[in-house]
Amino acid sequence: MEKNCLAVDIGASSGRLILGNLKEGKLNLEEIHRFENCIIEKNGHFCWDIDALFNEIKVGIKKCYNRGIEPVSIGIDTWAVDFVLLDENDLLLTDAVAYRDPRTDGIMEEVAELFLKERLYLETGIQFQKFNTIYQLYALKKQNPEVLKKAKTFLMIPDYLHYLLTGKKANEYTNATSTQLINAFTKKWDKDIICKLGLNMEIFQEIKMPKQTLGNLREELVKELGFDMEVILPATHDTGSAVLSVPELEDTIYISSGTWSLIGVENHFPICVTKALDYNFTNEGGMDYQFRFLKNIMGLWMLQEVRRNYNNKYSFAQLADLSRDFPQFMSTVNVDDQRFLKPDNMIEEIQKYCLETNQIIPKHPGEIAKCVFHSLANSYKKAVSEIEDIFEKEFSKINVIGGGSQNELLNQLISDITKKEVYAGPVEATAIGNLVAQFIALDEIEDIKSARNIIKQSFEVKKYVYNSSD
Repeated sequence: MEKNCLAVDIGASSGRLILGNLKEGKLNLEEIHRFENCIIEKNGHFCWDIDALFNEIKVGIKKCYNRGIEPVSIGIDTWAVDFVLLDENDLLLTDAVAYRDPRTDGIMEEVAELFLKERLYLETGIQFQKFNTIYQLYALKKQNPEVLKKAKTFLMIPDYLHYLLTGKKANEYTNATSTQLINAFTKKWDKDIICKLGLNMEIFQEIKMPKQTLGNLREELVKELGFDMEVILPATHDTGSAVLSVPELEDTIYISSGTWSLIGVENHFPICVTKALDYNFTNEGGMDYQFRFLKNIMGLWMLQEVRRNYNNKYSFAQLADLSRDFPQFMSTVNVDDQRFLKPDNMIEEIQKYCLETNQIIPKHPGEIAKCVFHSLANSYKKAVSEIEDIFEKEFSKINVIGGGSQNELLNQLISDITKKEVYAGPVEATAIGNLVAQFIALDEIEDIKSARNIIKQSFEVKKYVYNSSD
């Protein structure tokens, strides 16, 4: 009888529990439960509703039980950088403040006065972004020092959710690397950086790797849910799980496409050279100590906000269709401009940018959508050029994975603008990578190479070819 594993994949706009099993050499998926996730305002900050997220996880597990399905294991992945602090009684000291909160405004520049930028990059290999955990913690130290003094435990969002399941504390490696506090070479917490920031080294937990078992469910949860499971760490950073599902990596640049676009390549060692720093690439830890050499690009967040600003009048597919009516509209914005991180109104911010840069101002919903798609594709092209410059080679293919891979218009636009073959899929990349880690831990799959062969056989990947006559 095949084993069922349960992947909990929570992104910035939604979460889901996906059941997976292996049968006749293929990985089968079934969505068990889906729920919304959004930023709320709480105690003067933009926060995640961490209690609601955990409740939704339990709802999904109960749905399995009610159907007579008892998964043997479960693992949780989420976005990176955000965290909570616990007190001496293991109670929450902080809300789960979201990375889009403005508390870190100006903090990156203050930390730069403590460390040479080159030194911080050489040691951590992490891209400089104002919302990185290092700046969130320093902001907390500056704005609420009494909270940080009381803190006994630092847990990132998936670490905390795993703790609620098991009662066991650990910092999972792939997500921990996004803090900009892990040494890229020792793969441990960087004591020198942490101490120079005036943070307490003792709050950071033992680093555990994907595929490690954290333990079984708390006894009270077993009673509540009806059965027990093993909690196995996936790559808890959702991009770390997603990249595991790229079917073929040779000569391939991947784009993990969702709220954020993560574009890069998989590498066996960190690249902390000056050129990588200048281009602002990051070296995030992956499973089996691989490195994801990539760059964060604003991604489909912009389109999500545009849709929200239109009061959800249009679906994402309708916005794509409307954009086709404006083939000659070419105004673009810099998607990585901080003004697009959390504007009051995304449509107005796009229009203001075009006005300030003397471009045609998009007014029709189709023009707005076309501007976003074209801007994203141009940003990808620039990142591809930077990757090829750093590696001193050309890559022949781009593999778009994740929910954004369903956007056929954007896929074709990427191919046309970069002049490369584009492969789209698998769609459920993050959940697949999450499940793969569990199946390897359970000796159901031998290793990552074997997993990628199974993925290749299990999921459709669509090919897009650019028009060579253009």
